[in-house]
Parts: sequence; C-alpha cells; structure tokens
Amino acid sequence: MFAAMKANEEKFVAAGDLQLWTERFGDPQDPAVLLVMGTSAPGIGWPDELVETLLGGGRQVIRFDHRDTGRSTCVDFQVRPYTLADMAADTIAVLDGHGIATAHVVGASLGGAIAQWLAVHRPDRVLTLTAIMTGPMGHDARAAWTRALAGQAPDPDDLPPPAPRWLRYLAELAQAPPTGREEQIASAVETWRVLNGGEQPFDENAARRNVELSYDQASDPAAAANHDLAAKRMTPDRLVPLSSITAPSLVIHGTADPLRPLPHGEAVAAQIPGARLQPIPGMGHGFFSPGLPRRVAELILGHPKTAT
Repeated sequence: MFAAMKANEEKFVAAGDLQLWTERFGDPQDPAVLLVMGTSAPGIGWPDELVETLLGGGRQVIRFDHRDTGRSTCVDFQVRPYTLADMAADTIAVLDGHGIATAHVVGASLGGAIAQWLAVHRPDRVLTLTAIMTGPMGHDARAAWTRALAGQAPDPDDLPPPAPRWLRYLAELAQAPPTGREEQIASAVETWRVLNGGEQPFDENAARRNVELSYDQASDPAAAANHDLAAKRMTPDRLVPLSSITAPSLVIHGTADPLRPLPHGEAVAAQIPGARLQPIPGMGHGFFSPGLPRRVAELILGHPKTAT
C-alpha cells in the first residue's frame, strides 16, 4: 500500500527563501493533523497506513519534507547553519501555506522536539501535542553518548545512552561507509532493522520501499545529515521549561527503543503538566513493524480533545 495514496493537494510552500514540499489529505473542513518527521527523514516517513487511519477518523492530514530532505530545498549548512527553531518555523510556514490556523501537532524523534518547541513558543498554533519516540527538547545527549562510547557507566543523573547494539552498529558503519545507491539503500534498511529494537517483527519490505523512494526523490540525499548538526545546537529557546506547555499532550514511546530508551519519553511526560504517557511494548525507534502504524494512529485519534 506504500506510496499508493493520492494526496488531495501537493504543493510547495515558502519558508523564507526555502521551498518545502507538502501534501494534504482529506477534507479541509476536518480537524487538521500536522505530521512532523524526525532526523533526516522526508514526509513519507509517516506510513500511508497511519495517514489512512487518521483520515478514517475524520481528520485531514498534512505531511511534508523538511529542509534538506526529499523535494524540499537543500542548504549549505556551513554557510547557513540552522537550528531547531528554524525547523519549527518551517512547520509554521507549512500550516500557513495551507491556510491552517491551528493543528493537532504530531512529531516523531527530532520531529517530537520540534513539536515541543511549537507547543512552548507558538501555543496559538497547537491544539494538541503528540510526541513520539523523542526526549525533552532541552536535553543534550552528547555527554551520555561520550560516556557510553568510552565504556564508562551511565551517569545516574542523566537520561540513558543508546543501547550497546546501536552504538556497535554505528561504529561498524563508520568503518565501512556505504557508497553508491544500492549500498546506501541496503545500509539504510539495516539501520531501520537495528532501530526496530529486536522485539517486534521487522517489515523489511516496507522499510526497503520507503528507503528507495526517499533516496530517489531526494534532490541531495547527503544533505539530510545536516539535521544531526542542527539537533546538536542547544540554543536558549530549547531550554524553556516544558512545564509552560498548556496543550493537551500525549507521549508515545516504545519499550525497546534502542536510540532513545523509554526514560526519555518518561521525562517528556513528566515535564509537561497533565501529559499522558503511552508506552508500546516491544516498539523500537521507527514504524516498520506490521500493524504498528495503525496502532499509533489510533492512539492519536484517542488523544483527548483531538476531535475538536
């Protein structure tokens, strides 16, 4: 079913001098759900099954390609470095480009941090917040990674580092970086396999279709690595307490997430007043498990006040 859906509207919207590719599904009169993808992932990282489930629940849905992914504008990060706030401004441009004043904002991984930023700094645009497989936007994970890579015990006062299997995989990847389309696609599929966490089944066919389409649609596949650089820039706006969030908030997190273990999601929920934490047993860091996209969409639909 992947890539079989036809959007009601596909268009580029302006974000400053950037052009962001977007697609909208459903009745424009229905409540809007804005899907914000994670690091280095274009809009199609949100599975069609998830989108279709939201549509069946009476929502219109917008997904889009971040800057430096898919068909959106790529930038020279060394010349024009950008931050999480800049990526959040892009999401506002997407809403404006579709004439949407407020939306139910759903973010995954880095997109979850962007969604938090919006709920903190642009509460007028956020009806509800759903943060998936993410951590607090103000948490700097570099110290935990450094300790883990050095073989040191985790800091008990810090959020936990990624799972050893993920760190080993990254080390192996660094020793033999893939080159060319086929190697890079095979490597990306394996990356998603490891991120799947090893508990739920891995839908390799869905992952491969996603990776191939993402690679072939990208104007510059290498540009997506800029997201990692932006994520590491801990600007003051990211340190504003999440306790200021007033939007009804749902935190969805997998118990087998190898990149951001469950305490990251627990920390987000603990810092947002009234937030509800929904762990999913066996879920890793991604949507490539059979039935998982539908389950996540149903949780979004069941989020209090999402229907308003």
